[in-house]
Amino acid sequence: HGGGAAEAAAAAVVEVGSAGQFEELLCLKAKSLLVIHFWAPWSPQCTQMNNVMAELAKEHLQVSFVKLEAEAVPEVSEKYEISSVPTFLFFKNSQKIDRLDGAHAPELTKKVQRHASSSASFPPSANEHLKDLNLRLKKLTHAAPCMLFMKGTPQEPRCGFSRQMVEILHTHNIQFSSFDIFSDEELYVSGELIGELDIMKELEASQELETVCPKAPKLEERLKVLTNKASVMLFMKGNKQEAKCGFSRQILEILNTTGVEYETFDILEDEEVRQGLKTYSNWPTYPQLYVKGELVGGLDIVKELKENGWFRTPDLEQSARLGLPEREPSRLA
Repeated sequence: HGGGAAEAAAAAVVEVGSAGQFEELLCLKAKSLLVIHFWAPWSPQCTQMNNVMAELAKEHLQVSFVKLEAEAVPEVSEKYEISSVPTFLFFKNSQKIDRLDGAHAPELTKKVQRHASSSASFPPSANEHLKDLNLRLKKLTHAAPCMLFMKGTPQEPRCGFSRQMVEILHTHNIQFSSFDIFSDEELYVSGELIGELDIMKELEASQELETVCPKAPKLEERLKVLTNKASVMLFMKGNKQEAKCGFSRQILEILNTTGVEYETFDILEDEEVRQGLKTYSNWPTYPQLYVKGELVGGLDIVKELKENGWFRTPDLEQSARLGLPEREPSRLA
């Protein structure tokens, strides 16, 4: 090799001169294989092995090669019980994984090749894992129109920045879902990154926040939408497949015998709807049946309507307005 090439090769071997520098390097190079040569300048064998390391460094670019003068950094040498030079230690993930004592160039080469190949690239399973992870992240960022990745939950933020972010969103009545993750807080709208707290503060100051993030509908608006979701809507405990209380089960049985098409909403899944609908309809118990957004009543009313043939009337909306029995809420459901 010419002088320039030899210098370039030698430059690939890092020299460490203190315990602090050594610990820093362990952290810095945690993801790659780290080969440490404990050496002494007075040893011809060490000089020879430094040349071997320089050659290996040219072949294994993903491996970090380091030389550390054993007597100049005694605390590190003592920690790893270095009693002679040359000695080589191998580190991965900041942990010692192997050791080689003596000037054995072929053995050093073998160990470097073995340890480097096990970390040089991801095995297929890891590549699949990365694909799965990307897919999961894509699903998460699109899980709601507005997604907040934060430390903790909106109810219990685990850091000041997350708390401030939640306060801004609540102040502006922004509808959002959150994901608890211990990393930088990032806000996604329709899968696109909007930014962290500083960006949100800028958006708030410029009043752009109102146009960027979707507003949470007021409860009354939400209830209006829900009660009109289908021509016949049943708010119940449980769903069509599994009623969670006797009254809900009975009302399902009646509706199923009438042949009327209907949809259900499980009030046990949404406390806000469960409490809000009582006030909205002035009907304190469940189940509640709605036709075209109008409350018909609970189980007793539905039983009476079935007996009177009301469900056979072609226009349920007209029937909802005319000739309904007096609605007395049952206090038991």
